[in-house]
Amino acid sequence: MSILQAIILAIIEGLTEFLPVSSTGHMIIGSSLMGIQSNDFVKLYTVAIQLGAILSVIVLYWKRFFQTLDFYYKLFVAFLPAAVFGLLFSDTIDALLESPKTVAIALVVGGIILLFIHRIFNNPRINDTDNISYGKALIIGFFQCLSMIPGTSRSAATIIGGMAQNLSRKAAAEFSFFLAVPTMFGATAKKVYDFYKAGYVISSEEIQLLAVGNVVAFIVALLAIKSFITFLQKRGFQLFGWYRIVIGLVILGFIYSGHSLQII
Repeated sequence: MSILQAIILAIIEGLTEFLPVSSTGHMIIGSSLMGIQSNDFVKLYTVAIQLGAILSVIVLYWKRFFQTLDFYYKLFVAFLPAAVFGLLFSDTIDALLESPKTVAIALVVGGIILLFIHRIFNNPRINDTDNISYGKALIIGFFQCLSMIPGTSRSAATIIGGMAQNLSRKAAAEFSFFLAVPTMFGATAKKVYDFYKAGYVISSEEIQLLAVGNVVAFIVALLAIKSFITFLQKRGFQLFGWYRIVIGLVILGFIYSGHSLQII
């Protein structure tokens, strides 16, 4: 993987990680178009650059992370389902990750849901994440488990879960951002540990790629989060729904036209 390819993947990660459009689906298309061959480092890279995206949430909402312990307790409760299910069904999840068709179908189905979500959940009563109860945090955590199906989008699953618990669009999106921090950090730490345990040694060139990738993902994610909240309050989810459907159909088009797609 070249430095340019690493930068492009980091841009894709930063743009799509916190939007309800599935970063996995975009990684499939981006890596396939650039001809990136999957190997141990590429798999590590696509996970490790999530740290840059995580940092953008902490920087943008730093005051929230230096308030009461109640904030962290709620995040922990919401994080627990994904942690448990992730450990119990890791093999099944890995098998699903080998199926671009699964990603495409999940993108289309999720897109259709986003087209009508404003009609399904149209009675928001919670406008601030501080007012989320532990019970609602746990239910949102179970919704997050749906994102273990590649292409579902962790952001989409948790935002839909939040709106199902009567959160406003803004509150649901912000709680989704906050929940991403422990979830993505845990997933990244596990992946890095697995590579270390397998005896993989990172070269100085690969360290440079990781550094550049995290910086790019951080900057792009900062811009994406701020723009997303503004757009969401004005326009809602329909554009994201149509976009997901198009991306899903593009992936299916690649598959049925005989092109080789791989999830990196």
